[in-house]
Amino acid sequence: MADILLVEDDISLSAGLTYALEKEGYCVTHCRDLADAAAKTAAHPYDLALLDLQLPDGCGRETAGELKRYHTPVIYLTVVDDEDEIVRSLDDGAADYITKPFRMRELLARIKKALHEKGNSEILKLGEAVIDVEAGRVWIRDQVISLTALEYRLLLIFAQNQSVLLKREQILERIWDISGNFVEDNTLTVYVKRLREKLGDAVNITTVRGIGYRVDQ
Repeated sequence: MADILLVEDDISLSAGLTYALEKEGYCVTHCRDLADAAAKTAAHPYDLALLDLQLPDGCGRETAGELKRYHTPVIYLTVVDDEDEIVRSLDDGAADYITKPFRMRELLARIKKALHEKGNSEILKLGEAVIDVEAGRVWIRDQVISLTALEYRLLLIFAQNQSVLLKREQILERIWDISGNFVEDNTLTVYVKRLREKLGDAVNITTVRGIGYRVDQ
């Protein structure tokens, strides 16, 4: 089942939430503050996060910003019921916003909904690049990278064949299939060069002289 990060400083509430979630089959990691949450987030990917806004060492939005890099859905659990705060949170990409006190069955339903929506979108990671295949968007460190159709297709080919040595002929065939236009060998070199310039040090595209390219995680 899904791995859930719970960031909540109320011991009694967090104990009840952990029990209820584990009873549903979820694996729960509990943190009481932002520092612990940041360490846990850096070390392990989570399928969903439940965040309190008001924590001993700051605002839950700081952890939400980190989780956004990994496209982890965030549900806020907070006593803050200000309309502007709710709208801001949802506009910033929160999967949901639930005010305390809340009903457990409702929370569980919203968790299932958020996980279902995440499961319907294909997210690929290559180096520090995150690719939302369904949306056709690429992020590096929270910044959207603008790619042409062929540059995006080339990156997608590398992401789907990580640590695989791809011959130039193989890449050319796949790009040609998607574009409908013939792509020359020299053109491929140009596109790889442009892709490297846009990705910077986030993705390491290795040239294997006389054969092709390989991109490792």
